[in-house]
Amino acid sequence: MSKVVLITGGSSGIGKSVGEFLSDKGFVVYGTSRSPEKYVTSKFPIVGLDVTKPETIVTAINQVVEKSGKIDVLINNAGVGITGPIEEIPEAEIKNNFETNFFGPINVIKAVLPYMREQQSGLIINVTSIAGYMGLPYRGIYSASKGALELVTEAFRMELKPFNIQMTNIAPGDFATNIASGRYHAPVLAGSPYKETYGKSLKLMNEHVDAGKDPLEMAKAILAIINTSKPKVHYKVGEFMQKFSIVLKRILPDTVYEKMLMNHYKL
Repeated sequence: MSKVVLITGGSSGIGKSVGEFLSDKGFVVYGTSRSPEKYVTSKFPIVGLDVTKPETIVTAINQVVEKSGKIDVLINNAGVGITGPIEEIPEAEIKNNFETNFFGPINVIKAVLPYMREQQSGLIINVTSIAGYMGLPYRGIYSASKGALELVTEAFRMELKPFNIQMTNIAPGDFATNIASGRYHAPVLAGSPYKETYGKSLKLMNEHVDAGKDPLEMAKAILAIINTSKPKVHYKVGEFMQKFSIVLKRILPDTVYEKMLMNHYKL
């Protein structure tokens, strides 16, 4: 039987690319969206799910299991970006980011685990970010939410080993998707002490996304993980320098690495 794959946030961007690629490879794929009615022409079924609303998570997973009898692979892809000086980001927006990027994936995992434990198998892939390996200026909240998911995955996968359930992280760098249009941007305020530096950094961030890699590379990396009997703890997909920046953080003194980041963001 074909493996059944559930992808949160599967209606656009990386999630859509992964879903279409896996569908072409013979997997039974379901994506999720808060507004599934907008995607009736999708290559694979889109079910209603909002990761910030636990009741929709349970309903969606039950729906997939009723239709296909199982869920072999969960890809926790749904997430939102957020930029701005931490001092100026409203607390409500910070909490919303963590609800989507951190608590949401945890709740999806909790809802799918009883089914995977019953079938004595399963694979959970959490899509994090290379930004989650370091505190980036004006992306600090995003870095924190993705970094938190990275660490939770490290602990979670050890807890699940007795049940033959695998879990891993895959951290993308910049990819050419619509993520910038959907993220929360703290406004560049006229009287803000961060006006000049944040304005420059925001422009640079948007340029990086626009010039990002093809999401198909993420799809190929995820297929390779699915076909691996023993997935690693961490995977990184992106430009060489983005991945190498993680290595540099390990080997450089903290202040040297900090200066390198500040030079990169022209601070």
